[in-house]
Amino acid sequence: MAVSLSKGQKVDLTKNNPGLKNVVVGLGWDTNKYDGGNDFDLDSSVFLLGENGKVTTESDFVFYNNPKGGNASVEHTGDNRTGAGDGDDEQVKVSLGTVPANIQRIAFTITIHDAETRNQNFGQVSNAYARIFNEETGEELIRYDLGEDFSIETALVVGELYRHNGEWKFSAIGSGYQGGLAALATDFGLQVG
Repeated sequence: MAVSLSKGQKVDLTKNNPGLKNVVVGLGWDTNKYDGGNDFDLDSSVFLLGENGKVTTESDFVFYNNPKGGNASVEHTGDNRTGAGDGDDEQVKVSLGTVPANIQRIAFTITIHDAETRNQNFGQVSNAYARIFNEETGEELIRYDLGEDFSIETALVVGELYRHNGEWKFSAIGSGYQGGLAALATDFGLQVG
């Protein structure tokens, strides 16, 4: 049975699941009804971070236009432009055993594409969640429902996988940002311009 997390909680992933090699991080959301006249396009992105909390190269920023990073140990499976339907809207595969040693944290984010132009924010998004499941068995291991704590934010850091004493753990972060993907990318050490 999946461990259900609240904001700020951390849980051992590999220690609790010996032999776990490949996981999939599924991210999902729904948009509330509103009549802004524009489609909602939410995007998941992944930042592969070194000890200092920054990416070391641009290829450590994984998203639909750069679907693989960390020597292909992290793979974004594609962009969902509508968020329609049940289940995960976007997924990221992580091969835990082949993540390069210099990558200490893998941060999972969701941003709203073109949020400022379209006058959109996470106050118009509901049922956002992240879940981690075993790629081989399909067993859900961790689930984190983000709740409805957001209003004007246009980007979220959902959570992160991180190394601790040779094991992988997951931290439920759930922090919102204004400034969309550009603000996140700058915080994680990318030059935006």
